[in-house]
Amino acid sequence: MTDLDHLREDVSRYYSATFREHGARARGVDWNSEEGQRTRFTQLARLWAGEPSVSIIDYGCGYGALADYLRGSDVRVSYIGYDLCDAMIAHARTAGPDTPEYSFTTDAGTLTPADFAVASGVFNVKQDAPIADWEHYVHASLDDLSRLGRRGFGFNLLTLDSDTERRRPHLYYASPEEFFAHCRRRYSRWASVLQDYGLYEFTILVRKDLGNS
Repeated sequence: MTDLDHLREDVSRYYSATFREHGARARGVDWNSEEGQRTRFTQLARLWAGEPSVSIIDYGCGYGALADYLRGSDVRVSYIGYDLCDAMIAHARTAGPDTPEYSFTTDAGTLTPADFAVASGVFNVKQDAPIADWEHYVHASLDDLSRLGRRGFGFNLLTLDSDTERRRPHLYYASPEEFFAHCRRRYSRWASVLQDYGLYEFTILVRKDLGNS
């Protein structure tokens, strides 16, 4: 088992515990509120703004909150939700029926590229992992997102610009500048940083096809 596998196991145990305690709501995936959760989805949805139809991989889908958000939108969506937590995937399949349009899996090996891949909140809780190990995990996951999003991908991270006294030791805070530079250097020059939506975090959107438009 690799170091990344150990980190994934730790992540799975953590979120399995929060889901057992709080159930299928924002606290169940360690968010403070449903309102904040939807705000994050709105930022990620800028990737496909104006599209009549789109295919999406939700990398770390939890209990399926983004799927619910998308069902209420005007976009025709083909959606696959992936998560490490068996209980959350079982709930997502029951709450929003597992159909050809919306499906859920715990097997990353079955994922094939979609138009866009997104990850919301999956990089925040490092627990007691050393920063260097956690950043290796984040970068490896971004490589996955890039591979799975043919046209682009998006993700969010807690920001180092947040007040020092409000930070918690088990959470990971990142530099927007460093991750923006990493994404432009490694994935595409067509990247943007969003950090004007009232939360102590930032969202990065990476598009791969603007140069062809």
